[in-house]
Amino acid sequence: MKINIFGVSLLSVSLLFSAAALAQPTPDYTQLLEQAHQKFKGNHEGKVADYIPALATYSPNNFAITLATVDGNIYQVGDVKKAFPMESLSKVFTLALAMEQRGPQEVLDKLGASATGLPFNSGLAVELTKGAPENPLVNAGAMSTVSLIEAKDKTDRWNKILNNLNAWADASLAVNEPVFKSEMETNQHNQALAMLMASYNSFYGDTREAVEIYTRQCSVDITVEQLAKMGAVLANKGKSPFNGKQLLNERYVPQVLAEMAIAGLYDSSGKWLYTVGIPAKSGVGGGMVAIVPGQYAIAVYSPPLDAAGNSVRAQQTIAYVAEATQANLFLAH
Repeated sequence: MKINIFGVSLLSVSLLFSAAALAQPTPDYTQLLEQAHQKFKGNHEGKVADYIPALATYSPNNFAITLATVDGNIYQVGDVKKAFPMESLSKVFTLALAMEQRGPQEVLDKLGASATGLPFNSGLAVELTKGAPENPLVNAGAMSTVSLIEAKDKTDRWNKILNNLNAWADASLAVNEPVFKSEMETNQHNQALAMLMASYNSFYGDTREAVEIYTRQCSVDITVEQLAKMGAVLANKGKSPFNGKQLLNERYVPQVLAEMAIAGLYDSSGKWLYTVGIPAKSGVGGGMVAIVPGQYAIAVYSPPLDAAGNSVRAQQTIAYVAEATQANLFLAH
């Protein structure tokens, strides 16, 4: 595996891309990421999440970018060693585990694949559909996803979810206990969502257990490099370019990417797909990952969020790199 880590102190005019450089079959990712980091590091828009008290302690200045290619190369810049809680990023990979266990039809029937058009923690979205499954990437659907994981008991269910995250990240991940404690003390809304889903028979196990496990998976710490590696599995037909494991059936990858396109950025998902054109997922911890099938995954960490709960600098950075590499899936290639 080739890893390229670099700084931005020597950035000069020579790093600016010419039209000829952009037209190259293999982009100069090192140059491109450094240019993006320099371009957006001074942007201080957005607000660090504080509705979970532990998240409010993270510096708004943290900013890191990692790009992982399908052939196993890593390019990165910024605060790449700083870990952050996965939060809603974890939903994608537990969804992939449910997909692997249950298949896409059962996932569609029980978890759905529709945009709510409402915030990620909306109870109104559940009421308006009388509990009909919407999608597994909003909170109600994500907790329902956890309850759908096949397991002998609570411990087995958690171990399967954590081991799955470890395999995708090609690392041994751990729960950030202070974040987990803080979230458990403030997750009454999620508890209510789970009960509401259960009242409409759209929950598939014990609500208390599922909420706790869901909260625990959201509290797993990750680095931007590990997140990019996880995204690269989806870019590489479900197989990790880093450990060689087939972690998701190749036939199911399009369904996971479709769910990301539908609701990866919550009620901003449609605008993102319209303007950038690649599936992505954000988390309120400030992380975001986007997938370019057959090419690369790009992950960004920057805590300040917009009103929808998506990292401001992460969106700008990924949009910039996607445009420079002509990654929009709706373009003719």
